Amino acid sequence: MSAEGHGANEVSTPGSVLKRERVRDHILELIESQNPGDPIPSERTLSARLEVSRPTLRAAVDELVAAGLLVREHGRGMFVAPEKITQELVSREQTMSLPQAGGTWSSRLLEFTTIQAGARVGRRLRLSPAAKIVYVARLRLVDGAPMAIEHLHIRADLVPGLSAQELEDGDLYEHLRRHHDVHVREAMQTIEPTVVTRAEADVLDVPELSPAMLIERLTSDAAGRPVEYVHSLYRGDRYRIVSRLTLGPATTPAEPVADHHPGIPPGDFGRLGTVASSTRGDVQQAP
Repeated sequence: MSAEGHGANEVSTPGSVLKRERVRDHILELIESQNPGDPIPSERTLSARLEVSRPTLRAAVDELVAAGLLVREHGRGMFVAPEKITQELVSREQTMSLPQAGGTWSSRLLEFTTIQAGARVGRRLRLSPAAKIVYVARLRLVDGAPMAIEHLHIRADLVPGLSAQELEDGDLYEHLRRHHDVHVREAMQTIEPTVVTRAEADVLDVPELSPAMLIERLTSDAAGRPVEYVHSLYRGDRYRIVSRLTLGPATTPAEPVADHHPGIPPGDFGRLGTVASSTRGDVQQAP
């Protein structure tokens, strides 16, 4: 994500979004291959290795520092950050209600191409790094206002002839079902706080370093085959996620407390049984 400040025109230039995406993926691959506290190469070394400008490389590093994946230490360099505490919210009934978020949603394509998966995305989609994927960057709008930037990676062998029009109109998963006989069944999704870079801020029409939510999702079909890997950046000032927890009957004091749910400290509701949940997106009114 470039810090050179070329604005929205830079983001919409063919290849520019993909270039930043590949820089980000390379650094993430380094992070995932090492342990917390391990050093990673300097910005100078990485920019030369990836053949990108120092400002472009630094912007990608800034994004990963803001996301808590890298740590800068003055005079020492960059290091893999400590592991994050992870909480998985699971419905014991194996079903989750996902009501539609508010507003009228639409999309505008920023980039659409077929490329090699690469090591990191290939691992998530269980593909060879040389396998082909469809890479899509799109701006999601609600009632015409920018809401999120999405980066989609879809197995090319599952969607021959996938068109740009399909990605701009209607429900993507409905298009996959109707036109490509791909029936998505489940997804694993993570949500983390972050901030937007200058280029992202220009596209989303917010100030640089505004709060945002980084949402990553791996979607599988009915056969358990990975179909799509997505990471998205949602505006923190306009979008929130609401979870409704249904608390089960109390358990006996002799039973161990095993559950911890987001926002509920360990021990609170600790003697309750099943905690079912439903989640929805909630678009806030513009100030």
